[in-house]
Amino acid sequence: MNNIAVLTSGGDAPGMNAAIRAVVRSGIYQDLNVFGIMQGYTGLIEDKFQHLKVSSVADIIHRGGTKLLTSRSEEFRTEAGRKKALANLRKHNIDGIVVIGGDGSFAGASKLAKLGMPVIGVPGTIDNDIPFTEATIGFDTAVNTVIDAINKIRDTATSHQRVWLVEVMGRSSGHIALEAGLAGGAETVLIPEVPKDLETVISKIKKGRRRGKLHNIIVVAEGVGSAMDISKDIESISGLQTKVTILGHIQRGGTPTAFDRVLASRMGAEAVKLLLEGKSNRMVGIANRAIQNVDITEALASKKEIDLEMYQLAGVLSI
Repeated sequence: MNNIAVLTSGGDAPGMNAAIRAVVRSGIYQDLNVFGIMQGYTGLIEDKFQHLKVSSVADIIHRGGTKLLTSRSEEFRTEAGRKKALANLRKHNIDGIVVIGGDGSFAGASKLAKLGMPVIGVPGTIDNDIPFTEATIGFDTAVNTVIDAINKIRDTATSHQRVWLVEVMGRSSGHIALEAGLAGGAETVLIPEVPKDLETVISKIKKGRRRGKLHNIIVVAEGVGSAMDISKDIESISGLQTKVTILGHIQRGGTPTAFDRVLASRMGAEAVKLLLEGKSNRMVGIANRAIQNVDITEALASKKEIDLEMYQLAGVLSI
């Protein structure tokens, strides 16, 4: 193996740059030529390759977003698009590729592997919805962004004695909502993995008010539904006044935490190691603080479960 490439695909996540840096510098350390592919699978099809040097990834470990840019490519979903992408990889004599992204990115990586191109996946998504890894790159930073917002919202919620709903990202999973809700001291956490019961939510709010509680923070995972709609339901049932904050894409950006920087560095270096060992169609993950790897196909066929004990703890501590 002489030449490897790296790309980022799908939604950006804080720590992606740290992973890119690790791939580039680990590769160069092993006497490999490393190429960056701009704009994800779109750039792979459009032949947007850049030869990267050690200095190419200087001063990026602390930056959010992705230096290589990203996109969602409909053309890559077609057989013709994938063949065009493979032809460009062959044109540049690429012997292996590292794909940093979520499950959609991994689906594309697996298809490349089936065409004969060695591929290693690195899980980069704030949603933390990839199985066989305790954490994905960007999740810790996103949770801390939500906690910072909750801290600020609580000040105003208390001043105005309001019920405040905070809608967070996560697609169809509740990992961000659960961890941020627990760490942020939210009174209620609504996640798609557990059926919502607004009567219980309202009963809890009223119980708190009777003992003098001035505010209530409800963290709503976007997979549950619109926080705006839920707030209207709470108002119509209870007569309580509510406010809503939808955090949106601020959860994707920002300086990655130390945890995400270290995780991304370890995963990126491991991806290069696996390519050098002749591995393909593997995904890097972390379990019990140890870096591991699993088959991408197996990961795509599985679902990451929510920690129900943590969910129950959030309920207990918010009485």
